Amino acid sequence: MSEFWLISAPGDKENLQALERMNTVTSKSNLSYNTKFSIPDFKVGTLDSLVGLSDELGKLDTFAESLIKRMAQSVVEVMEDSKGKVPENLLANGGLKEKLKCLKIDLTSFVTHFEWDMAKYPAKQPLVCVVDTLAKQLAQIETDLKSRTAAYNTLKTNLENLEKKSMGNLFTRTLSDIVSKEDFVLDSEYLVTLLVIVPKPSYAQWQKTYESLSDMVVPRSTKLIAEDNEGGLFTVTLFRKVIDDFKTKAKENKFTVREFYYDEKEIKREREELSRLLSDKKQQYQTSCVALKKGSSTFPDHKVQGPLLRWLKVNFSEAFIAWIHIKALRVFVESVLRYGLPVNFQAVLLQPHKKSSTKRLREVLNSVFRHLDQVAAASVLDVGVCGHPGAAARQPRLLSLRLFPHRPQPARLGAAGPTRPSRPCGLRRRRSFPRPRNPTELRV
Repeated sequence: MSEFWLISAPGDKENLQALERMNTVTSKSNLSYNTKFSIPDFKVGTLDSLVGLSDELGKLDTFAESLIKRMAQSVVEVMEDSKGKVPENLLANGGLKEKLKCLKIDLTSFVTHFEWDMAKYPAKQPLVCVVDTLAKQLAQIETDLKSRTAAYNTLKTNLENLEKKSMGNLFTRTLSDIVSKEDFVLDSEYLVTLLVIVPKPSYAQWQKTYESLSDMVVPRSTKLIAEDNEGGLFTVTLFRKVIDDFKTKAKENKFTVREFYYDEKEIKREREELSRLLSDKKQQYQTSCVALKKGSSTFPDHKVQGPLLRWLKVNFSEAFIAWIHIKALRVFVESVLRYGLPVNFQAVLLQPHKKSSTKRLREVLNSVFRHLDQVAAASVLDVGVCGHPGAAARQPRLLSLRLFPHRPQPARLGAAGPTRPSRPCGLRRRRSFPRPRNPTELRV
């Protein structure tokens, strides 16, 4: 599990020196590993547009986080038989250099070597257009995720319902998989075969009394065909007109007649349906192994992933990459709002070495950047990456440093956000600043 802090400081000489001091202190004290977080120069636009984007990006950030968590959970569910291999399927494809676009990169490496994708999200476009592109991309992924997971859940539910029928005791489970045609008298106008559940301690009593429970019971017609921990399933053949009388007498002797009539077509249909669902689940949604032939050679155990898992892998990567771009946009917008024009700031990614060092790291940041503001020492947005999608932890506390370190959280977040800083210098104030939404965290 990795934790990251993303901070922003003005790019003037004084603050660049402060960043150097921070790097020196954190390096010597082994508090964190720090790298520059490159953000391109965007078209700033008006103050009103920046304020609106600040709120919109906050919502989009939360939406992207929720989407990524749902996709990661879907991968866990689909890979129910190979949960140990989930992390290797949650990767970011490409993104470091143009020549490495086709490579599969772990999430931590992608964040620490982040580069803005100029092809997908041109920096020359207005910020509103870039944000709109990201929003539409994530919305389309969510729409596809809903339809695909709905189909998977429907199949899974139908399969579970059929499997439940073959579980349980003889009183509740289906009998179609334990009886055969030879156990019954079929196509008879007068005779019928019933199935009776007899408690284990009553086997001897059943053998002695079943022929006398009613008139017209065929002698020596009983046979034990199945057993469980509680009792056994016996057949008995009798005349149709004494069925009700036999059931009454059997109940008085604590024997239970199961309502079952042998229908070969129905039993065949049920078995075929179960086989079909099992096959569909494996072929459509899970990883399977096939043997590949090339000439006279055969290569066994070639892994083939189902369409849903392949889609989840590709689009998880797309959503994750889009999310980091949203984080970069938030840093840019909040930095301009805080530090003013012209745009001149430096973003730095911090990776704390130990959980125990986070308190000391906060103190260092607060001390180094205290000159920026007495209330908030630096403008900080969080970016966290964790390779284990199923973990959970506490909400982060809001600090005077405006620092939001990553903690794994449930899908629904509800912490309050910090107040917006005072009016940035260099920008004319057109309306009062609203309270920003709480920056969210990245958790995969």
